[in-house]
Amino acid sequence: MSDHFFVVTGGPGAGKTSLITELARRGFQNIPESGRAIIRDEMARGGDALPWADRMAYAERMLERDLRAYEDAQALSGPVIFDRGIPDIMGYLTLCSLPVPLHVAAAAKAARYNRRVFLAPFWYEIFTQDSERKQTRAEAEATCGVMRETYTALGYQITELPRADIASRADFVCAQRVN
Repeated sequence: MSDHFFVVTGGPGAGKTSLITELARRGFQNIPESGRAIIRDEMARGGDALPWADRMAYAERMLERDLRAYEDAQALSGPVIFDRGIPDIMGYLTLCSLPVPLHVAAAAKAARYNRRVFLAPFWYEIFTQDSERKQTRAEAEATCGVMRETYTALGYQITELPRADIASRADFVCAQRVN
């Protein structure tokens, strides 16, 4: 287990990346979300490992990238903030009503993060869609619930982030003794 690895999870459009950007500004090392990078790569090359095309291929690409990021992060000292973790892939597959392959479940159980996981709750007022985030508000809210259930089932303790401005959210994370 890597006690200095902290995950921020939740549904799309809940302010995770904005929070992590602020934490990085404050000096925290961070690992970006793999999903958006994969979407950009696939769209640029005309691939179909996309959440609206081949969802299982998309999940496999996320797993490859997330495992590599987890391994690379082992060399980092101090707290490392992850924009989503490997268990998010299990949650994604569950949300899509796809089976979770054994190797995905095994990876989520083997690559452990700090027991405390920060959950950005669905927040109607800040949710937006864009060319990479096509989920509806209902899907975003459901994603948040599935991530809570997935991480809890894997033995993590959920700490819900307040619905507050970015600086206040970052202050909240720092107050949880992550540094």
